[in-house]
Amino acid sequence: EEAIFLRKKITLLRAFSLLIGSMVGSGIFISPKGVLENSGSVGFSLVVWFSCGLLSMFGALCYAELGTRITKSGGHYIYILETLGPLPSFLFLWAEFFAIRPANSAVVALAFGRYMLEPFFSPCAAPVPAVKLVSLLGYYTVLTLNSWSVTWSARLQTALSVVKLLALALIIVPGMMLLAQGHTENFQDAFDRQSLVLDKLPLAFYAGMFAYSGWFQTSFVREELVKPERNIPLAVIVSVITVIVGYMLTNVSYYTVLGTEDVLASPAVAVSFVQRAFKSLISVVPVLVALSCFGTMNGGIFTFSRTLFVASREGQWPPLFSMIHIRRHTPLPAVMLMFPLVTAMVCIGDIYHLLTFFSFSRWLFIGLATLGLIVHRHRHPELHSPFEVPLFVPVSFTIICLFTVAMSFYSDPVNISIGCTMVMSGFPVYYLIIHRQMSDRCRNLFSVSQDFLWTKLPSFFSTLSDYLTHKLQLLLEVVQQEIKTY
Repeated sequence: EEAIFLRKKITLLRAFSLLIGSMVGSGIFISPKGVLENSGSVGFSLVVWFSCGLLSMFGALCYAELGTRITKSGGHYIYILETLGPLPSFLFLWAEFFAIRPANSAVVALAFGRYMLEPFFSPCAAPVPAVKLVSLLGYYTVLTLNSWSVTWSARLQTALSVVKLLALALIIVPGMMLLAQGHTENFQDAFDRQSLVLDKLPLAFYAGMFAYSGWFQTSFVREELVKPERNIPLAVIVSVITVIVGYMLTNVSYYTVLGTEDVLASPAVAVSFVQRAFKSLISVVPVLVALSCFGTMNGGIFTFSRTLFVASREGQWPPLFSMIHIRRHTPLPAVMLMFPLVTAMVCIGDIYHLLTFFSFSRWLFIGLATLGLIVHRHRHPELHSPFEVPLFVPVSFTIICLFTVAMSFYSDPVNISIGCTMVMSGFPVYYLIIHRQMSDRCRNLFSVSQDFLWTKLPSFFSTLSDYLTHKLQLLLEVVQQEIKTY
């Protein structure tokens, strides 16, 4: 009897949890190896980590202003659409769907599977098929939860944010204790210039920025935020500062306990840290790290489904994906769309190749979004945002992003070329389907496809949702009965 829309259920605490839960994920537990490998030394790697944090703060402040100027959800997509036009926004959507988001989700899922299995196989490496199987199970669990309830997804994100901070604390405290006792031998010759290779620095920044990525997540759910003009800037500033401090202390702890060779040789740095620092928690910390990755997967699915929802509403994606489940109030088709690509990338992908593969496209479009902020200010000087940043912030951030993207062609031309080709492949799709009028035959074919999407698939998704909900309720009843019996 009432209108069907996405409800405003994200409070300041949930916004803060969404940002913390998205930033503190697999990155801080797998990226130290990539940062150190491409920066060359402990000192330069710490400089890269701090620089990435500062750059993330600049980007977060730009997105906070964009979030107060543009009132729609959708994040990068809607900002590029509203400021630079439909072509670059469609190219972002194309690259995001086919490259950026599935690769990002696959990286986090693989980290989840690796850390979840690490305690059971230590000191040996976990079998790759088992890691991929557990990774997919974790991803499908989050997918089901986001299809079932917005409220429970938000509550899970809040709970897992606490777990993430606890996992960082368990790494930071023993490292700081050892450092206070005078264990500084791993910081000797910290800034060794002989091992510094300048053309590898963009790859170090990609690895570091991947660990910080997530500061833009509130922009994807802007329409579901309570008091967005106040809560977006507040949540962004507090969460990014918290993460910068936490990441710097975590890396210092890593290097206090582990040497550079140990960090470079470890596929799971946090597990190697625990093995060296205190073996009594050898089975606890990897599980906390896995839960941290689980929270990042949850935040990623929660936000990207809103991008597809908004793109469908704007006419650049099939109308099916702007539909909302009548009872659950979740964008169910948009949530379910990603799982085939993520499944494929988990099955065939490697973490570090995937990391470079999607980073090029992501930072290209983030730089374009902040360029759009400059354009929007110039076009609409009469609009006064409730939150504005100095002009040098978006200018500096845009230049650094685009310069890093350009430099990465020298650092890793193969993976970057693949990412560039993926973006360019969206041009003919845009001009044949979105921009130009299709021929009568193509239009009739598209109309038949539309009719099928509107009549058959919604009922399929609704039936699937009801089935999953029923099974989950039965499982909860069994668990409750077992608890009572125990």
